[in-house]
Amino acid sequence: MSESAGEPETDPTAVGGTETRAEERPAGSRPGPTAGTGRKVRPRPKGRTGDGKALWYRPLAVVTDTCGIGLPLAAALDAEGQDLPLLGGLVGAGVWASVRAVRRRYAAQRVGESWGVLAAARDWVMLAGFLALALILSDAENGPRPSVALAALVPGLLLTATVTPLIRLHLNRQRREALAVRRALVVGEPAAVDQVVGRLASRTDHAYVVVGVVPVGSQGLECGMPVIDRLSPPASDHDQDADVVLRAVEDSGADVALVAPGLCMTGERLRHVSWALHGAGLHLAVVPGLAEVAQARIRPSSAAGLTMLQVAPPAQEFGQPWLKSLLDRTGAALGLLALAPLFGGLALAVRLSSAGPVFHRQTRCGAGGRPFTMWKFRTMVVDAEARRNELTRAGGNQHDGHMFKMRRDPRVTRLGSVLRRLSLDELPQLFNVLRGDMSLIGPRPPLPDEVAGYSRTELRRLAVKPGMTGLWQVSGRSDLSWDETVALDLWYVDNWSVSADMEIMTRTLRAVVDGRGAY
Repeated sequence: MSESAGEPETDPTAVGGTETRAEERPAGSRPGPTAGTGRKVRPRPKGRTGDGKALWYRPLAVVTDTCGIGLPLAAALDAEGQDLPLLGGLVGAGVWASVRAVRRRYAAQRVGESWGVLAAARDWVMLAGFLALALILSDAENGPRPSVALAALVPGLLLTATVTPLIRLHLNRQRREALAVRRALVVGEPAAVDQVVGRLASRTDHAYVVVGVVPVGSQGLECGMPVIDRLSPPASDHDQDADVVLRAVEDSGADVALVAPGLCMTGERLRHVSWALHGAGLHLAVVPGLAEVAQARIRPSSAAGLTMLQVAPPAQEFGQPWLKSLLDRTGAALGLLALAPLFGGLALAVRLSSAGPVFHRQTRCGAGGRPFTMWKFRTMVVDAEARRNELTRAGGNQHDGHMFKMRRDPRVTRLGSVLRRLSLDELPQLFNVLRGDMSLIGPRPPLPDEVAGYSRTELRRLAVKPGMTGLWQVSGRSDLSWDETVALDLWYVDNWSVSADMEIMTRTLRAVVDGRGAY
């Protein structure tokens, strides 16, 4: 999973059909090129790394980092009348690049895998600390003003925070076209193989395209992938297992073997397979069965020869909850100030377009189920709440869960439909954010009668503050099923971070412009 990574796409591709056995294909033929994700595996073009990424990713990151710091710093030192400003710029650029390199921002397996905005901010704070230390240790009286030197570092942060997400977007687009992927062979018990293939098939924001499977035993599969070979259930001959997997990798043209451990796929069996794969210069990845857990929460460790994966609680990094609260309050305050003229215009339009108050107040449930009053611009007729029961009895609810949704709700006014499509009716919730009842990013705030029907799993949605926007809004809103909505909210509750919030905020603008699912 990516940092961020965040954040999951909700465009699952169905993976059905019957399995294709290797012996049913003509002798000497290779498996078909269609991957379990619905992406066609293409020959790897020139100018790409071993995992298919474009070779220019890392040079672009290094050049933009060094130029973003070096050039403004050299210009600032020259403006301050310092000797050798170019040398100072080169030193600053070198320190910035070194900080980024030490923290593995340029590592091949990391470039393009995260949005990197929060990581860039952390690195920049470290660079600013080095600058402050240098000013203290040097001749401060004859040196540049600290404010000028600090301001000269800002363009570097902005450039890095812009280029890194652009590389990520390009990589995601390449992976949707199966250009920057690894061909994967999945090995394990049939149920585990089906689960792994299904999960990989549901998204395209990862590096794996399944080209074949090697199940343990003779049980049939439901994933529809070519069965290259099979392992016998009793692990009597580990050398034979290794030979089977090696042949399957060669026949399928796989770059990596994904092994799902189980009762029949034991640790000792996996150990011999790993020896064979590594001896042949091939890659091996173990799929432990964890799902919907962000990579940042996982810490590998070992004890008595056992490999363990420690799963940390969400958002335990230093200052994350405090920083989220600060960004919420600051963003809400700035938003209210900047949008004051728009608020006035919308309030006047609502007041003149239909009878009733400008604002609609409704009781919603916040973190821990605590009720609060949520504010919105009124988009419905005055007696909308009373008419909801009539529409429910008449079968008007077009949503399959606890929420009430109608694509063409007769209670919505003409102006209200426009406000809803552009999400302008949600703007008064900035007051709720400023009060601390809501967050800018979070699950949708539910009604008390919805919460009354929640299962124990669904109540997990109330573990964090509800948000003005979130994964639900940027992934389809009312077009999503109830199960999809809950899955997105639970992922956020378990894996939220400030960097993930920033990603969701940037995706919100596109969702608002698109208007999909807004009714």
